[in-house]
Amino acid sequence: MQWRSIVVGLVVLRLSFSCVIWLAFGLGPNVSWGFNFPLSFSLQKLDLLFGDEKGNDPRRNSWSQRVHSHRHEDVPTTCAKVGKESPERSYLSFFDSNKDEYSRRYGSFPDTLKTKMKHMAKEMFYFGYDNYMKYAFPEDELNPIDCEGRGPDVLNPSNININDVLGNYSLTLIDTLDTLLVLGNVTEFQKAVKLVIDTVSFDKDSTVQVFEANIRILGSLISSHILLTDPKHPFGKVDYEGYDNELLHLAHDLAVRLLPAFENTLTGIPYPRVNLKTGVPPDSINETCTAGAGSLLVEFGILSRLIGDSTFEWVARRAVRALWSLRSNETGLLGNVVNIQTGQWVGKQSGLGAGMDSFYEYLLKSYILFGEKEDHRMFQDAYESIQNHMRRGRESCNEGEGDPPLYVNVNMFSGEIMNTWIDSLQAFFPGVVTLSVFKVLNGDVDNAICLHAFYYAIWKRFGALPERYNWQLQAPDVLFYPLRPELVESTYLLYQATKNPFYLHVGMDILQSLEKNAKVKCGYATLHHVVDKSKEDRMESFFLSETCKYLYLLFDEDNPLHKSDNKYIFTTEGHIVPIDKRFREKQWDGAFPCEEAVLAERETNHRTSPTSNTSNCNRIPDERRYTLPLKSVYMRQIDHMVGLF
Repeated sequence: MQWRSIVVGLVVLRLSFSCVIWLAFGLGPNVSWGFNFPLSFSLQKLDLLFGDEKGNDPRRNSWSQRVHSHRHEDVPTTCAKVGKESPERSYLSFFDSNKDEYSRRYGSFPDTLKTKMKHMAKEMFYFGYDNYMKYAFPEDELNPIDCEGRGPDVLNPSNININDVLGNYSLTLIDTLDTLLVLGNVTEFQKAVKLVIDTVSFDKDSTVQVFEANIRILGSLISSHILLTDPKHPFGKVDYEGYDNELLHLAHDLAVRLLPAFENTLTGIPYPRVNLKTGVPPDSINETCTAGAGSLLVEFGILSRLIGDSTFEWVARRAVRALWSLRSNETGLLGNVVNIQTGQWVGKQSGLGAGMDSFYEYLLKSYILFGEKEDHRMFQDAYESIQNHMRRGRESCNEGEGDPPLYVNVNMFSGEIMNTWIDSLQAFFPGVVTLSVFKVLNGDVDNAICLHAFYYAIWKRFGALPERYNWQLQAPDVLFYPLRPELVESTYLLYQATKNPFYLHVGMDILQSLEKNAKVKCGYATLHHVVDKSKEDRMESFFLSETCKYLYLLFDEDNPLHKSDNKYIFTTEGHIVPIDKRFREKQWDGAFPCEEAVLAERETNHRTSPTSNTSNCNRIPDERRYTLPLKSVYMRQIDHMVGLF
């Protein structure tokens, strides 16, 4: 019986100790708050100790609390503000320790190291490109583990993961053309152009996704044609004797083969897939995603203005207008999947990731390229709706209390959070915000800085970006990483805007992670699992056309693209197109046909008048260029929130 008494005594002692801790400090287990801290104690209870309880909007300041707001309605927010006169400590003081480690690590980047990273990025590209040409061309992609080529899955037409992208048209070679110029290899560029002209045909029995064929193939053909024929291009003499606009003719041929997707739809929103020989397949579905249908305007618009035929721009613009007309009257948001015949939203999730990402991007880039006020108005309104309904966290990225800003997935009609994950495609958004600040909006680049820091913290934890990351569980929901470029693109654009060495360190981390975790015998392989680093035998074309391109440009300060007097933007596939007055002039008469509702939209919706397309770098204060873009305390907070310590 004595051992039983000892056990009972120990249990009572443990319970007593727990009660003392609870009463003295207000701390206790709280698994539903595990998002903020892996040790599972509640920051909200810490605020009862160190902060006051007034003047907080839980929707604004705390994205973790918002998910469980129905369970904590009577409990103060975790984001209570501490006045200057208050002797009480903010919970952010818990992240103040060792704050100088961030300044020491990220505060400078030697020129010698920059040169080393530039060469490393160049070698990465050529290792993938040379092996594609050796083992895979003329097939669409390289299987880098088995050193073989890959084309469409003809035995399994329903394998849309492969067949949406691969059309039996030497995809990787076409997608990579302008990257060769960025790396300064005019000889290989000319050789590759001639190979495309001599070997590529779109008269194929291939069913492909309209969106993928547009951004990867059509966009690259148009970009390369412009660089070959534009006397103001920054890469020196790249044309060659005998070039007779063949790339433009190929682009036109492909676009004509994509046009059937826009026929026989009651809304004007295109079918998601076409067969390049026969048109829309008879068994085609009537559902498409917002990004897929609404991200055609840049390439189709440039093609129309190059050849003087309004057809392509008109159908692409009609699709954008149709989607825009279906947005919620309450929130101004769009869903992610729509029925092209009924106009009903099949997917009511509104976010910045898969299914929606490039829709917003192309509203902005279409305005920058074509100067259409309609595009400017739509982007401004979309951006305002995003800020009002998707953005959670403290008001300022670099000041105040609370969770860092994050853009969550919400219901398009109510604005309520639908889930607790974000996906890797959303990492493009800091780059778009940066571009918008310096080209169009009088916005705050801090929004881009904070969101980028969050994605970089995830990268640091896993050495890659999982396809989906659950911010509440601090764990990946979908574990693969197919060498996507979005975080690299945003890193490059933020560095161009701020010249802050922090972003060079980010690029170096990404470059070294790819070398360590993705390099295989004949190229770079998709990571099947970001934790155990197992691989899939696939190297998607965007790795060479975007990921390597942005990494190289990040470290190549003297690249002709940066030194040119002319301005350029990148398509959503990373293809270079000039901001040229040619594209602001139509060779056809009259306006585009459009719905009465669009024509009747009042100009009073314009909150700001469009600004010029020149950079306005003085929106970044000088003192911010030479310090961390995000204060150490907030960097440490974000690192903690993704489980780095």
